[in-house]
Amino acid sequence: MDRVEHDLTAEQWSALKDEWGGCAYCSATDQPLQKDCVQALSRGGRYTLPNIAPACRSCNASKSNDEVTGWMRRKKLDERSFLVRHYEIAKLLTERFPEEPAIDVPAEPDTSTD
Repeated sequence: MDRVEHDLTAEQWSALKDEWGGCAYCSATDQPLQKDCVQALSRGGRYTLPNIAPACRSCNASKSNDEVTGWMRRKKLDERSFLVRHYEIAKLLTERFPEEPAIDVPAEPDTSTD
């Protein structure tokens, strides 16, 4: 995990939980939510705004590092609703929390003499 850039802020995490209103997978609202990588870290995912979904402990443990849509089908969860909602929330929050523009670092001047 140390070799991967993770940029989810506490403010973004709070906004994600508010927008989902419960577990992104089963809609549970009666338990604490955990950060789940929609695309697992082992599959190249990162802790970033568009890749995190709030999950109850049960869903997070059950999904583990499975591919989300296959896991949802096996659990008989509403895959289509999740994907549409995930897209809508990611779009909304990406607009609310735009990425900071990268700072261009000028190249070293060429000081060689011919």
